[in-house]
Amino acid sequence: MPMPAIIDKVLTEQHIEFSVIEAHSITEISDIAQTTLLQDSSGKIQAIFLPNSILDVDALRRLTGRDLTATPAVEVQKLCAEHQLERLPSVPGALGLELIVDQRLLNAEELKLDTGNEAKLIYISNQSFKQLLGDARVGSIAIAEAKLQSGPLDDAEDTNDITSAIANFTQLRIKQRLEETLEFPPLPETAQRIIKLRVNPNADMKNLSDIVEGDPALAAQVVSWAASPYYAAPGKIKSVHDAIVRVLGFDLVLNLSLGLALGKTLNLPKDAAKGFTPYWKQAVYAATAVEALVGAIPPKERPTMGMAYLSGLLHNFGYLIMAEVFPPLFSNFCRYQEANPFADHSHIERHLLGVTREQLGAWLMRSWNMPEEVCKALRFQNESNFDGEDSACANLLFIAMRLLRNHGIGDAPSTAIPDALFERLHLDRDKATEAINNMLESSAELDVMANNMAA
Repeated sequence: MPMPAIIDKVLTEQHIEFSVIEAHSITEISDIAQTTLLQDSSGKIQAIFLPNSILDVDALRRLTGRDLTATPAVEVQKLCAEHQLERLPSVPGALGLELIVDQRLLNAEELKLDTGNEAKLIYISNQSFKQLLGDARVGSIAIAEAKLQSGPLDDAEDTNDITSAIANFTQLRIKQRLEETLEFPPLPETAQRIIKLRVNPNADMKNLSDIVEGDPALAAQVVSWAASPYYAAPGKIKSVHDAIVRVLGFDLVLNLSLGLALGKTLNLPKDAAKGFTPYWKQAVYAATAVEALVGAIPPKERPTMGMAYLSGLLHNFGYLIMAEVFPPLFSNFCRYQEANPFADHSHIERHLLGVTREQLGAWLMRSWNMPEEVCKALRFQNESNFDGEDSACANLLFIAMRLLRNHGIGDAPSTAIPDALFERLHLDRDKATEAINNMLESSAELDVMANNMAA
């Protein structure tokens, strides 16, 4: 495929020397200069910054004196189509927009730039890059993600991070007990009863039916789930008992009910980042994806399906906690995420809050005495090197969320999945990919289930 005409024109008119690189997939261009479009009532600005960085929206606002937010994806796609581009180019001047460039780019000896054509990148010298900038504004507008990496995988460190984040947010003295600072609602009664049922060796279907039916909203969700075309149950599902016996089974209904009861404890944020998967859709897809991956593991090596499913359903619970505890900062986080759609969300959270959603989610699950497998799954779902006792659910989530991200679902970091992770789970990479692809053939049914849960 030839160089896009608009890029060729800019390079030719400026007499820029360059070399072309063929790129065959998005994973091969992770080291190119990044670019984002932002806008306000005065118009659009293109920001260009180093790879492996996040755009500092607050710094950009200070530099410009404008309340800039990320340009909606629909508008970006329209602009690219007008110039016959597949995506935004990071070649300065190509779009004819006002430019702001990160200072650190000017220190690079050579730069790799995106031409807007997925198959072609270019290398240019530092001098040529500066020549293309023209009257672009230069400033410190990005933060290296390396500075925002997670610390030790340690529960005590998590509590310290959360406590510090709360103290910084409220500007109050750190209280002796974190529970006194975080005014979370108590574990819902329905969830308490389900957890007690889980550890009762004599529990039966009637016990579970009685608990679920005692919560009309929960009962309706379970029946709706069982009646979904995804499960293709024969006949009409008339009751929770029907849902358990004929379709879902005891284990799935128990974990589904627990996940729903906890999920409804906190409200969905009204100000969510645009262009990302809604909370309940991501929860449904994650739970179903983990379920599909467990099914692809040899029977003798499979982890407990119920725990894996519950971990998937609750994997993003920390997102709800962020919205509940840090409302103003959560709104700012959403603007950062919109401006950095491919960045690791935990890096943005560390920059703005000093704590990640994974830390928050795991901490609250532990304070509610949830199973340790679930607590660790939420905390270590983005740590490919997490191994040992109770690591299976976390490892499954790492794989599931990255395979889903390849299909535009969720906001997991776009990182490669190590072979060691598949080996640890006794899971074949090709079979895992096939399992997710087969699951996504039922996306219409899964979307209906997610919409019912969000209602």
